[in-house]
Amino acid sequence: QVQLAESGGGLVQAGGSLRLSCAASGRSFSSYAMAWFRQALGKEREFVARIWGSGSATYYADSVKGRFTVSRDNAKAMVYLQMNSLKPEDTAVYYCAAGLGFNSASRYDYWGQGTQVTVSS
Repeated sequence: QVQLAESGGGLVQAGGSLRLSCAASGRSFSSYAMAWFRQALGKEREFVARIWGSGSATYYADSVKGRFTVSRDNAKAMVYLQMNSLKPEDTAVYYCAAGLGFNSASRYDYWGQGTQVTVSS
């Protein structure tokens, strides 16, 4: 069992930056792939970024590639999402998730409660 809690969301102007954090508790954090998903109002949840348990590989959605960076600190059981050059279309609730990996939400067993990111134009 893994519990996840996101923080760091807020309101930012277009072009600005935010850093989201996800604190994990429970066993074997480093054995889980971690991912960030987001869900905008009225839209389906979509994959944003993921990182292997070891942190040796990362993957990104095309829409955020080059602007967002996912990282993790296994010693602290933390995952981060650095978001730069934010756009209004990045506005969504952002969720961190733990699971087997890949880009499908169905591959992740544990989810945080989400944190709101709002980008104003």
